[in-house]
Amino acid sequence: MKILISGICGFTGSVLSRTLLEDDSTVEIIGLDNFSRAGSYLNRKPLADLGIKVIHADVRQPSDLDSLAAVDWIIDAAANPSVLAGADGLSSSRQLMENNLYGSINLLEYARKSSAGFILISTSRVYSIEALEQIPLAVKNNAFTLDTQKPLTQGLSENGIDESFSTAPPISLYGSSKLCSEALAFEYGQTFDLPVWINRCGVLAGAGQFGKPDQGIFTFWINAYLRRQPLKYIGFGGGGHQVRDCLHPRDLLHVLKAQIAKRDNKECAIYNLSGGVDNSISLYQLSQWCADRFGPHQLQAVSRTRAFDVPWLILDSSLARKTFGWQPSTTLNDIFTEIADHAEKHPDWLEVSLQ
Repeated sequence: MKILISGICGFTGSVLSRTLLEDDSTVEIIGLDNFSRAGSYLNRKPLADLGIKVIHADVRQPSDLDSLAAVDWIIDAAANPSVLAGADGLSSSRQLMENNLYGSINLLEYARKSSAGFILISTSRVYSIEALEQIPLAVKNNAFTLDTQKPLTQGLSENGIDESFSTAPPISLYGSSKLCSEALAFEYGQTFDLPVWINRCGVLAGAGQFGKPDQGIFTFWINAYLRRQPLKYIGFGGGGHQVRDCLHPRDLLHVLKAQIAKRDNKECAIYNLSGGVDNSISLYQLSQWCADRFGPHQLQAVSRTRAFDVPWLILDSSLARKTFGWQPSTTLNDIFTEIADHAEKHPDWLEVSLQ
């Protein structure tokens, strides 16, 4: 079995490659990375030491893929994962589309030529911001919680939002780039008889992640809190009540193995994969966890809400549980402890991540 992973030296790509290899040492893994993400170069040698072939290549450039040998499966984990990308003045909208959409198209062309299966690591941010803002919420234990006394829209339940929840714009340029990639992946699958799977992930986190305020928020927050860097609760009244779920990428293994084994997949199969309600937390609660671990730290509050921020986003993974018998096995506390241990052992990690 030959598997190509794009963005292999990013956090998700590197964790998935190690996890797949640990599970089955006979798997041959080839990885592509353009090393544009700060710190990603640090993963190259450790992956190579495991026997993984890491190729310096850019998925935005079709010629970089021309000389690659055929593989059985492609896992597309290369992306600019910031919801602010293309709109924050730090990266252009064209660069975002070249990374996230055109890169996926080039990989789909490679899949067509290789007759390879295709797995897209997508995102919870394909769901409608307007619909998310209309979710009825209350504050409980310093966190937004679903107000089930009020009517709930299609795709929304106590378990979170499922795959039928609205994806109507606005969803951000980032979310749109991933949603378009999903649609094109299915079109390539149907047209060229390729198995295609779409995995919409909640917030991914763990040790070794390169955290920034707009991506890898849990890792960034823990590292910044440890080093007593300025931290702010931004938006929604400045109380830090906004809630997200959290998942360790290694917990994707069970689903990935099942998807790879099902070569004859002809469905338009989209699955939410997340920590769910049990692995969800507000920023305020995360700060309390940090205070218990590292001691007190003064945080600031900014009441004004930024564009693209949402108050509550928890994915419902019931479909994946029903289809694959899947559920995350790494608890929220285990993920945070892993991040904190790594942060204490790497005092320069925040500087590496923010380069």
